[in-house]
Amino acid sequence: MAAALLCGALLPLTSAASRQVPPLSAVAVRLASKKASGSSKNHGGKSPGKRYGFKKLDGQFVHAGNILATQRLIRWHPGAHVGMGRNKWLYALEDGIVRYTKEVYVPTPRCKESREVIAHLPRG
Repeated sequence: MAAALLCGALLPLTSAASRQVPPLSAVAVRLASKKASGSSKNHGGKSPGKRYGFKKLDGQFVHAGNILATQRLIRWHPGAHVGMGRNKWLYALEDGIVRYTKEVYVPTPRCKESREVIAHLPRG
């Protein structure tokens, strides 16, 4: 005797005259309307950007206390008449015109950075 799978129940197959099909209910045939809640590895990237960077450009006039640049790590160092806040933001200490310069950074002799630089020098 063969068996057929219908709505999750096994029914024996007999002759067509003696076969009676049970009435189907809406609950028995209902399928999932939502995807199963599986774990996903791509949950990041939903927060907006932090808008770090320059706020005043070279040649602009600023008042004391104006924010010149925002940064998470120390990417730009303060120069003359520029202060650095606790969150590493650069701000103007006096009124004036902004000038950005690129200078060679020479670490102090006893700091950690100078020891690393000297350790990497070639022998000879």
